[in-house]
Amino acid sequence: MIDWRTVAQRLLPRTLRGRIMLVMVAGVLLSQLLGTAIWAWQLRANALRDARDAAQQTAQSAAGAIRFFRDLPAQYRPLLIEQLRTMGGTRFFVNVNRARVATGAFAPSRLSETVVRSVRERLLAQVGDTTSFEAAFAWPDTLVVADDGRSLRELPESWVEASLLLRPRPAPLLVIQAEIEPGGWLLLATTLPDPYFLDNANPLSSDRLLLQGATLMTVLVLVLLVARSLTRPLSRLAQAASEFGNAMHPNQVPETGTVELQRTARAFNEMQARIQRFVEDRERLFGSISHDLKTPIMRLKLRTELLDDDAVRADFHEDLDELDMMVKGALQSVKDSDVHENLAEVRLDRLVERLTSAALASGAKIAVSLPPIAVTGRPLALKRALGNLIDNGLRYGREIEVGAELGDGKCSVLVRDHGPGLPEDSLEEIFEPYVRLEHGRAMHADGSGLGLSIARRIAREHGGDVRLRNHPDGGLVAALSLPA
Repeated sequence: MIDWRTVAQRLLPRTLRGRIMLVMVAGVLLSQLLGTAIWAWQLRANALRDARDAAQQTAQSAAGAIRFFRDLPAQYRPLLIEQLRTMGGTRFFVNVNRARVATGAFAPSRLSETVVRSVRERLLAQVGDTTSFEAAFAWPDTLVVADDGRSLRELPESWVEASLLLRPRPAPLLVIQAEIEPGGWLLLATTLPDPYFLDNANPLSSDRLLLQGATLMTVLVLVLLVARSLTRPLSRLAQAASEFGNAMHPNQVPETGTVELQRTARAFNEMQARIQRFVEDRERLFGSISHDLKTPIMRLKLRTELLDDDAVRADFHEDLDELDMMVKGALQSVKDSDVHENLAEVRLDRLVERLTSAALASGAKIAVSLPPIAVTGRPLALKRALGNLIDNGLRYGREIEVGAELGDGKCSVLVRDHGPGLPEDSLEEIFEPYVRLEHGRAMHADGSGLGLSIARRIAREHGGDVRLRNHPDGGLVAALSLPA
């Protein structure tokens, strides 16, 4: 079964500007289609009425001409026809033939059939009691006017220019043939009062299509300008929010545009200011706590030296060392996340080489296989994040391998250790500050549980992340992903 909601979501543009333009264009096209349908219905009705009236008038004149030639002696007919051809004075091209001639091919339409039917009805009422007749439409280029095969285009132009329209654009001709005597057929050819009446029922003429196209283009330009004026402030707002979220640098958004956009920009600027004040207060708070705690901790360490019981003195020293380490870790966490650095190009492969050089020199088992990878970020922060991952791998795995994965617009530095790994349900819990698992405490009693939390925070500030997974062959893999 087709999920039409999913299909619609895939077909709809993802941007607000695209959706506004799609809705407006669809609305304009629908209104034009409905308007064209109503216009076409009215146009066809008016064209049919006008064509029927014109047919009645033309048939009335043709009936009079048929009665006149029928009553005129046969010897005078050629003289009168010659006079009409040279002097004009009639709306019909007239000729007398011995038999009815073929009018040629003509594609019928509703309008032309309505005219022919009306002419026949009127002629039947006027002269049909004693005369056989036929009515049809023909094109000037294919109309045969004489029983010897001569066509209209073979006649002198002066014979037909007074009654027919041949240049510059030929008009369809109404051809009436009536048997006025045995072996004598009168041919009458003429145009209707509106020679191009067949075009009147066409709602999609070139001028109308041009008008509708111009209307659609005008609406598109106006919609594009309106959509741009609405979406540009939103784009600036999104960019400012992204910059503020990554670097905590307030970026004032201009309070311009409509009232709603001004309110949104004002609320965002006020939110930035409140968050900035909160961050500054937090820095001052942690700075004050660390400063105020260092002196009492030092005094307590000195006082423990006065204790006579060695075991109690050792317990006090251990607790105070742990408290001092927690205070330093908290202060370091705040400093690492709030340090303000300018963005620069950072070569991750060179950064890993510098971070592992000292450990390699001391005999640590480290295998580095990194292609040249460059990202844009804060150098000291990235150094801290990678350093934490490498230090954790060496501390709990003793042997590490550093590699990379590239693709999907991101690059990932992989640090795999050969330690015991982690339980699957603890792979996310371990990122919480001060969280340390039992086997971690057993392997290394010192540590604050902040290294992974700091690394993930730094990665997310750069638009990336840090993920952990157990390797199929044992050990843990820490992946630091960043936008390439």
